[in-house]
Amino acid sequence: MSPTVAQVLALAQARGLDRLDAQLLLGHHLRQGRAWLLAHDDEALPDTVVQAFEADCRRRADEVPLAYLTGEREFHGLPLRVTPDVLVPRPDTETLVDWALERLADSHRGAPTVLDLGTGSGAIALAVAHARPDARVTATDLSPAALAVAQANAQRLGLSLQWAVGSWWQAVPGRRFDLVLCNPPYIAGDDPHLPALRHEPRLALTPGGDGLAAIRAIVAGAPAALEPGAWLLIEHGWDQAEAVQSLLVQAGFAAVQTRHDIEHRPRCTGGRWLQATD
Repeated sequence: MSPTVAQVLALAQARGLDRLDAQLLLGHHLRQGRAWLLAHDDEALPDTVVQAFEADCRRRADEVPLAYLTGEREFHGLPLRVTPDVLVPRPDTETLVDWALERLADSHRGAPTVLDLGTGSGAIALAVAHARPDARVTATDLSPAALAVAQANAQRLGLSLQWAVGSWWQAVPGRRFDLVLCNPPYIAGDDPHLPALRHEPRLALTPGGDGLAAIRAIVAGAPAALEPGAWLLIEHGWDQAEAVQSLLVQAGFAAVQTRHDIEHRPRCTGGRWLQATD
């Protein structure tokens, strides 16, 4: 006799899988929501579904991100497809998007030019483009595979952006922007949390060393790519705010400040470039 929805979920939890993860995984294989699972907990499941679900449970137990198993993740209200070629978008990064939208609202500049460096799944760039249809958004990434994921997400969402492949500022030579935002790799090379993130692209997680190499490169190259009055906003580790503030101040940025994430940790730091650069 085939196991029921309730039995399969109970067995997954008994093996250590989080209840919500189990429900989302099973719902993914059945193409049903959690409400359906609760209302049909006595329904027998096909063997093919049970086998596929149990295989994904084993992968989840090996710390494969749930989003890679279901192929999707919501970010800033947008449903995004994700693959192992990109980082899984985190809720903390919505802090960066919210701050960017505030800066755009304050500027009163029509058709602002916005740049997302290292876009990955396109989460940041697409959230800005969705909220500000008048903005001219460019997204870059060093990885062509990651950029392909972002472009596919844009097509699905009906959003029009510009795309460029390359490392940081090298992807947009000679261009200037009204707002630049970035979630670069910032985890230190010896961080004890890295092994748990082994299924995500390492290049997008850490530059090695103290974790600040990418941020140093971004700050150093920013003046040549910013319009006077433009903002540079960067996501970073909760313990890196002071270091990032120092980098921005030393580079000549004004109004340097830090925003906290949903857990009240210092998560994003930015500054305004007021000088004209030849």
